[in-house]
Amino acid sequence: MGLSPGARLGPFEIYVRTFPEVSRGLWQVSTGGGTRALWARNGSELFYVSPTGALMRVPVSRSDTWAAGAPVKLLEEGYYTIPGGNVGRTYDVSPDGQRFLMMKAAGRTDQAPIPPQIVVVQHWDQELKRLAPAN
Repeated sequence: MGLSPGARLGPFEIYVRTFPEVSRGLWQVSTGGGTRALWARNGSELFYVSPTGALMRVPVSRSDTWAAGAPVKLLEEGYYTIPGGNVGRTYDVSPDGQRFLMMKAAGRTDQAPIPPQIVVVQHWDQELKRLAPAN
């Protein structure tokens, strides 16, 4: 009895390959599972979501040889993720790699679930000028 094509025995993992010569190397970056990988714009780190929903960071070195550091948890669980495999990304990283845009998972009160919501602030620059006028 064999596995059907596409059957999985464990969690999804994050791997890195050389490009365009994809047959030159394959390195596992995540430990314990991961999906939704995203490179930092400067190429010095890779981000991914752990199976528990935590945002992970892996420092990488791209000098003469490939080297990846140990994954570090950046943000705790509690942010919205899509269950299952690599189906879309639910976060983004600022160009400097210092800020993240993520959706909080819907919470609960003692009485009822809190419905998910998105807050959009229009004309925020005018409010900022009102609150902190230039001298």
